[in-house]
Amino acid sequence: MALMSAQAPLRRSPKRVNRKASAVDFALQGGGAHGAFAWGVLDRALQMPRMQLEGISGTSAGAINAAILADGYAEGGPEGARAALERFWRRVSAAATLSPLVRGPLDILLGNWTLDNSPMFVAMDLASRVFSPYDLGVAAFNPLREILVESIDFDRLRKSPIKIFITATNVETGRGRVFRNAELTIDALLASAAVPTMYKAIQIDGEPYWDGGYAGNPTITPLVRECNASDTILIQINPIQRPGTPKSARDILNRLNEISFNSPLVKELRMIALLRQASTPKNAESALWARMRIHRIASNWMVRLSASSKLIAEWRFLQRLRDEGRRCADAFIAAHGGDLGRRSSLDLDAFLEGV
Repeated sequence: MALMSAQAPLRRSPKRVNRKASAVDFALQGGGAHGAFAWGVLDRALQMPRMQLEGISGTSAGAINAAILADGYAEGGPEGARAALERFWRRVSAAATLSPLVRGPLDILLGNWTLDNSPMFVAMDLASRVFSPYDLGVAAFNPLREILVESIDFDRLRKSPIKIFITATNVETGRGRVFRNAELTIDALLASAAVPTMYKAIQIDGEPYWDGGYAGNPTITPLVRECNASDTILIQINPIQRPGTPKSARDILNRLNEISFNSPLVKELRMIALLRQASTPKNAESALWARMRIHRIASNWMVRLSASSKLIAEWRFLQRLRDEGRRCADAFIAAHGGDLGRRSSLDLDAFLEGV
């Protein structure tokens, strides 16, 4: 008994093994201002020495978060990345100070984060169903361009140790194009976030591009084929599942957008599940996919937010999203930190149900 008591402290050794740094990739969805949720998750991840970021795949707001992080990391490591993300989102909020898209007095009083009752939002929403960005010259202006000029040193970004994969959708072919560090430009980032009803297509190498969410939100494939990390953490902004049947025209359209934007991701996750079941030692490609461990960080609170809130850039709202991201990151580590480097915490087989 005395010997057992003396040896009891040695039981701490497994914890030391668990704290060993794990190489991880992140997959960041798009979603306008809701991208501040991913900012919060990344902010906490950058404070965790056990997480070594190797690659990030992002679309739309996720693409911009990825580029900001990688550039800041190249300049000043994890703390440089955290500072760069906060500067960017503060600039977004400052640029929106004079925006006509503001919450109504009653929503402000009740603390509702929505623009559904904003006359300007309703007018713009209706106009977008009748007029295209090519009919309205003002829609060609994208305030993000100036913010990105102020926020990113693209020469430094191209040399960042973190691999970046940004998806945009080729308008003519409908196929996704993935831009890597060496190819990244302001136009590539703007193309990934070019919502067709709001902005004109971005021309790159003579070809037009729209929001990357139609082709990959985000694209998982390059993380599998070009990164050594076997753990990919999906930061989900657009819910795959939403309870109930939408009845209003606005809710129906919102759900249709969620389904279409999630469709490419669901197909990739389904493919991973299939290849995990069918992998053989002789099939290098399927074995490559089978080794992937997939995790997901999401928030039930964000499911309750209206689609119009993706256009709210009030600093208090962005802070609320950031803090929710931090909270969800902490909850994920508490529940699944031990799964990193060992197994998937996301049930991939569930994506095969009904197929």
